[in-house]
Amino acid sequence: MKKIKEKKIKEASDEKKKLVEDIAFKFKKNKTVLIVSTKSLPSSQFQSIKKNLRGKSEIVFAKKSLIIRAISSVEKGTLQNLKSRITADTAIMFSDIDSFELASILMDNQNPTKAKAGDIAPEDILVEPGPTDLVPGPAISELGAVGLKVAVEGGKLAIKNSMTIVKAGDKISEKVASVLGKLKITPMKIGFIPLCAYDSVSDKIYDNIKIDKKGTIDELRFSISKAFGFAVNMAYTTKETISFIIGKAAMQERALEKIYGQKSTKEEA
Repeated sequence: MKKIKEKKIKEASDEKKKLVEDIAFKFKKNKTVLIVSTKSLPSSQFQSIKKNLRGKSEIVFAKKSLIIRAISSVEKGTLQNLKSRITADTAIMFSDIDSFELASILMDNQNPTKAKAGDIAPEDILVEPGPTDLVPGPAISELGAVGLKVAVEGGKLAIKNSMTIVKAGDKISEKVASVLGKLKITPMKIGFIPLCAYDSVSDKIYDNIKIDKKGTIDELRFSISKAFGFAVNMAYTTKETISFIIGKAAMQERALEKIYGQKSTKEEA
């Protein structure tokens, strides 16, 4: 019996050693190592993401202690800083795709879900005015408790005012979570959440690599509009600005003609 137990312990030890060696090899051969959070991720969602990433990335789940041992066995100084990022709810993704591109793919694979009390709002949660499927009753006081003004229209409740009921980064209360659920608003996203990445080519670790495509595009559009207006005002000629500069000059010419035309009339009088 003792020999059987010792044999099982040795086999388990050999399996762990082999797993550590395999993970260490992946750290050495791949360009990108991405640490992702898998907290509260349903199995069905995991399988869907894994399918979408087939051929692009390899996902590894292992005990924290084994991953840290694997990192320690790799002779890359900066890589050792990943140890502090490994928790019980993380997975490791290995890929030759750029870390920011891989993070972007993960963000595209996130699905909206209901908010729960205690969740942190990823962005401002705005409730727009309009009709709802709620009937008059307790819902009136529930919506009013979070600052929403309602009225009865066609036997259903309608929201009369636009309101941000949770600011980005704030904790969602039980009352707000209940109201969001009744209004069928799904502000949270579920999926792999990128935490940080290691790039073996540059030997650097990148934090805060969540990709907000919509926010980035909106910011670019705003910057472009400001730059365009600035270029026109300073008469910086390009194929995009020349027609606007000529149009502005024509308007200024007409304005000057009007001013000097009135002045000449008065002098003649």
